Amino acid sequence: MSTITSPSIAEAAVSLDGPIAVAPVEARVASSAAMLLADVSLLVRPRIAVMVLATVATATWLTAGEIEGRMLFGLLLGTALVASSSSIANQILERQTDQLMPRTARRPVAAGRMSVGTAGGIAAGLLIAGMGIMVLAAGWQPAAAAAATWLIYVVAYTPLKRMSPLNTAVGAVAGALPVAIGWLAADGPRRLAAGDPASALTAAALATVLYLWQFPHFMAIAWLYRRQYAAAGLRMLTVDDPSGLRAAGQSLAAALAMVPVSLVLAVPSGSVPMFLAAAAVSIVYCGAAVRFAVRRDDDSARSLLLVSLGTLLGLFTAAVLFGRPETRTGHDPSHQITSTSPDSHDTDTLDFE
Repeated sequence: MSTITSPSIAEAAVSLDGPIAVAPVEARVASSAAMLLADVSLLVRPRIAVMVLATVATATWLTAGEIEGRMLFGLLLGTALVASSSSIANQILERQTDQLMPRTARRPVAAGRMSVGTAGGIAAGLLIAGMGIMVLAAGWQPAAAAAATWLIYVVAYTPLKRMSPLNTAVGAVAGALPVAIGWLAADGPRRLAAGDPASALTAAALATVLYLWQFPHFMAIAWLYRRQYAAAGLRMLTVDDPSGLRAAGQSLAAALAMVPVSLVLAVPSGSVPMFLAAAAVSIVYCGAAVRFAVRRDDDSARSLLLVSLGTLLGLFTAAVLFGRPETRTGHDPSHQITSTSPDSHDTDTLDFE
């Protein structure tokens, strides 16, 4: 005897079983995807990566003025991968101290959601891929500068945080080196050898500004999280000197030194708007550093941190708008550097009036 199932009964079965069986699966998939994206963000720290990419792009623009899009894309992609690799390597080395600080305890390696072996494999893969892309897009010199940045950040700065308050001075070198990546990618050395010192002066001033900028920025962070750093055994200056006097002194000294160095950014272009913008943002930064030095409390540290971000954004924006090589040199814009493919052995050509 055959059995006939009523369509209404079948539809009822689907309507009852479907949501009960499928919805939890979909929810689990969505939850897993969200957790994965969150872990990726914690691993690569996109805000730091964006700052590095902005530095490279600004340095490249200030050196060359007009940039070949494919080269810039490859350069920035490779730089992003190398920066992500350094962030992951940092978290591998600091996984034990990260567990002791609420601000870092949720990181994937510290929290145990990702093994050291997996994280190490990802870091190595990103480093190799990033270096390879940079070599193909812009040549070996920018890739070498990126490798130097990676080594200083991972091999020198990261372990030094447990040993000496000098870690900030070393880490600031890694923070300024991306300027060299952009300058080398835009054939800065060839321009200098061909009699164009302006781009080298601009790059040197930008790198110095970035080096000095980091002291108030990171001293503000060190003050805000000084108790967490102390609990983790990290030798930040605010841990060695809980009064904050030394941290405030370094912040103020660096901010004051930034004023004349920022103005040097305007010298090659002779741009009055660049001069005024550099003076304005650096003086505001000094004001925030003075306030932190006098008060040494969380409110002034938080204000200094916010002002530091605005200062960097203002300087980068002014440099891009008013520090272009066409404005700086007064050469015919048609006289530009023409670069061949990195895998070609033809030399690049320089044409200056």
